[in-house]
Amino acid sequence: MSLDTLIRLVYVVAAACFVLGLHLMNSPATARRGNQLSAVGMAGAVLGTLLLIAAGDVSATGTLIWPIIVVGIVIGGGAGAYSARTVKMTAMPQLVSIFNAMGGGAAALVAIDEFVRAAGVGPHTLGTTEVVATVLDVVIGSVTFTGSLLAAGKLQGIVTGTPVKLPFGQAFNVVLAVVALATALYLVVVGQVLAVLALLLLAALVFGVTMVLPIGGADMPVVISLLNAFTGTAVAMAGFVIDNPVLIIAGALVGASGGILTKLMADAMNRSILNIVVGGFGTGDSTVATTATTAAGGSVRELTIDDAAIQLAYAQHVIVVPGYGLAVAQAQHVTAELAGLLEERGVDVKYAIHPVAGRMPGHMNVLLAEANVPYPQLVEMDDINPEFQRADVALVLGANDVTNPAARSDPSSPIHGMPILDVDKAASIIVVKRSMRPGYAGIDNQLYSDPKTGMLFGDAKDVLTHLISAVKAL
Repeated sequence: MSLDTLIRLVYVVAAACFVLGLHLMNSPATARRGNQLSAVGMAGAVLGTLLLIAAGDVSATGTLIWPIIVVGIVIGGGAGAYSARTVKMTAMPQLVSIFNAMGGGAAALVAIDEFVRAAGVGPHTLGTTEVVATVLDVVIGSVTFTGSLLAAGKLQGIVTGTPVKLPFGQAFNVVLAVVALATALYLVVVGQVLAVLALLLLAALVFGVTMVLPIGGADMPVVISLLNAFTGTAVAMAGFVIDNPVLIIAGALVGASGGILTKLMADAMNRSILNIVVGGFGTGDSTVATTATTAAGGSVRELTIDDAAIQLAYAQHVIVVPGYGLAVAQAQHVTAELAGLLEERGVDVKYAIHPVAGRMPGHMNVLLAEANVPYPQLVEMDDINPEFQRADVALVLGANDVTNPAARSDPSSPIHGMPILDVDKAASIIVVKRSMRPGYAGIDNQLYSDPKTGMLFGDAKDVLTHLISAVKAL
């Protein structure tokens, strides 16, 4: 078998691993294996590329190519392994955003390198197809790079989570788009000029900032998914630029799956993707309510730990509704412990999963899987909603906007029309929250003034720990 045949075979196997890995990620029960299989595919893709370099099929100047590759693998692999092992679940969305930024930025750099060498610094030139792919790669990769870094800053609190409206912001974005289009056409039609590429790059980098800056915290799950799709598309374009089939396949898979997920999540918020990018919905964590009343003027009813424990222990059907507050408190393990204790008493326990609960797609699934919650108990919104009317108790743990009945009843509400979990239809509702702070939409939750609702104020982990002790004492 020739080396060229071996390399192609390795790439085919890597591509197959990507496809099968993505398929396995359809279910929480097989997602871990899918991730592992995809990692094997990526290792194979790297091996194939190293074989290409060794065979001399990838042009490189200088004698330091192998030390640079080794140093890059050590630094990149070490940083990836360290961050994956040490990141807190609450910081996982930020890490995903940073990974998106690195992917988009790396793809753009590949295209820039090819263009620079083709523009006179190197020996070869780019054809029309390669120039088009280069332009798309630079634009999409650069927008992804700055947009993802800004999204990570918003999620981390370094940048305000509230929508930031720039003066004449939309007009400025139109100018950036015109500049990008004009420079792209020049590069494709007229010639390969480095200064024009630099202007295109600058316009794309700035647009990434101006696109994400006006987007509020409520839309961050959709933004992360959208930027992930951008990353995949940029990687696919990089594959076309350097004629690497495994990059094309991997990028196309990520781009397509990210695009589909973005559409599904936008539908879950009853909003269009364009409306999310332009609308600036959500106010992040900046607004704090200081009173125990709702916007409608209703008062809330506080529960004691013992009252809540009695309701849970003597219920037949309990639905747990996790939200970002659960992640902040790192309360997934005590939640699973409480559920297990209730099941020992004969209580049927299920978890209601809203598509946009938390700060990234699948945030609650990942969080509860870490606590070894059985996958069949994680029920998606459409399937769990009919069961709320049969539930004795709905236990809401840090979820806010996704449980607000205003989405159904108040046409003036900014979340009106957004599909929500029908928590208010349960016979009794227990809400665990630190305070009366609104969710990302910045509005009060009508659920809290419902006569059936009792509030348990405090850190979710501490509250659930006391609930476990109280249930055991019954």
